[in-house]
Amino acid sequence: MKPDQSSASQTSINRRSFLKSSAVVAGTAVLGTLELSRSVHAAESNIIKLGLVGCGGRGSGAASDALTGDPNTKLWAVADVFSDKIQASLKNLSKTYGDRIQVDASRQFSGLDGYRGVIENCDVVMIACASRFHAQYGLAAVKAKKHVFVEKPAAVDVAGIYTIMEADALCKQNGTGLLAGVTYRYHLGRREAIKRIHGGEIGDILAIQCDYLRTPYRLIERDPAWSEMEYQFRNWYHFTWLSGDDVPQSLIHNLDSAFWALNDELPEAAYGMGGRSTHFQASMGTSFDHHHVTYEYPDGRCIYGSCRTAAGCYGSNKDIYHGTKGRCHFAAFQPPVFTDLKGNVTWTAEPLPKGNTPYIQEHKEFLASIREGKPFQRAKILADSTMGTVLGQMSIYNGQRITWKDAMASKFAFPPQGEITMNTEPPVKPGADGIYPVAVPGKTKLY
Repeated sequence: MKPDQSSASQTSINRRSFLKSSAVVAGTAVLGTLELSRSVHAAESNIIKLGLVGCGGRGSGAASDALTGDPNTKLWAVADVFSDKIQASLKNLSKTYGDRIQVDASRQFSGLDGYRGVIENCDVVMIACASRFHAQYGLAAVKAKKHVFVEKPAAVDVAGIYTIMEADALCKQNGTGLLAGVTYRYHLGRREAIKRIHGGEIGDILAIQCDYLRTPYRLIERDPAWSEMEYQFRNWYHFTWLSGDDVPQSLIHNLDSAFWALNDELPEAAYGMGGRSTHFQASMGTSFDHHHVTYEYPDGRCIYGSCRTAAGCYGSNKDIYHGTKGRCHFAAFQPPVFTDLKGNVTWTAEPLPKGNTPYIQEHKEFLASIREGKPFQRAKILADSTMGTVLGQMSIYNGQRITWKDAMASKFAFPPQGEITMNTEPPVKPGADGIYPVAVPGKTKLY
């Protein structure tokens, strides 16, 4: 969910904190496809070797969450486009996890092909790099019969959705696990709330409001020594061919929870609006600073999603589920609340356990499922939620109502195609004024 960026809202919990937990994952025998390294020391047997692809804030956070969630894990290999990010990540992780960070120089892989080295050396591969590569690297890990965590979004375009769907089918064939990084599904309070929603406690859901209003992701100043490609990779959140823009980057969490509450039923179509209203500097790349998407269901239900990335504005990360008998209120990691139709509180979830977060919880459960020989295979969840955001982003850029069916049939893909290296020509470049071209709703055609 969460890389080098500022807070999603004033009430959001710092999602990159390296939290520690004393929880121990039960089970020592490892079944399935894992072949665990065995130390001569009994206390170090059944060690799961973790590999990390993407050493930014979110990637380092995922490594921390996995190390906390299962004490019989070690970070064994890492990769990032840039070697300086590898060193910074290892330095910070070592402060907390000491000798559990066992990444010697031979298992530190820089460059765009570094993910291959991680896959070769590890039992579980964690992918949290530029989103464009999530599906490609995830599929490569599954092909190598490695368990894999894929951070959200799974893709930035429809072509990537087909890739992650291929990974879903393959992991079910070869018994590998795939954990989807839609972390709200591991929020214990939300789980109880969704269970109550499915039990009819707030009646039939008629509409869902989703807000993700925040300040912009971190902006990296341009170094004159960098190539244009390096600059874009260091600021990849701001370039749609690498990030997919903010509907896939931010609203995916809200949308995934909405799909979950609706029994993972998918909308028929979407339309939306967006653009730039406050940020016109070159550092914003090709991304919009505000978006709104309406998702339509055949029976008339709608999901209304809004996101904004602007400084000095109201921040909100909340969802309201409007039912015939009441409402459910979600606000990031805070305890969910139910109210009646007059606003009176009827139920509040218990606070999260101290020392635990949904980020830790998801890795704890995933690693336990691997040890039990029943690894999670949840790529379909990630594919559907990601496709919902890709559909929304396509509708905004095109300025048209687009059906799910038509979007999938389009197989839309951001350029460039084929293998990408740091010598590849960037698909977008700044104009003479330093400003990058952006989509123009009503004129832009993405499919």
